[in-house]
Amino acid sequence: MLQNMMNQNNEKKMTEGEDFYYTPEGYKCFTEKFHLKRGYCCKSGCRHCPYGYDKKTGTNRK
Repeated sequence: MLQNMMNQNNEKKMTEGEDFYYTPEGYKCFTEKFHLKRGYCCKSGCRHCPYGYDKKTGTNRK
């Protein structure tokens, strides 16, 4: 059972360069691949949103 829990935690770990990167200002920026793995739009106006959410209008463009 413990091994199963550890495998689930490892699956949720993020990889720098694949799931996110750091901006020149030092912020963590999630990639399109991360958003697709998560499976839904958080409606935060993310830079790499694959769902086409536009924070200014509150609508999806895609």
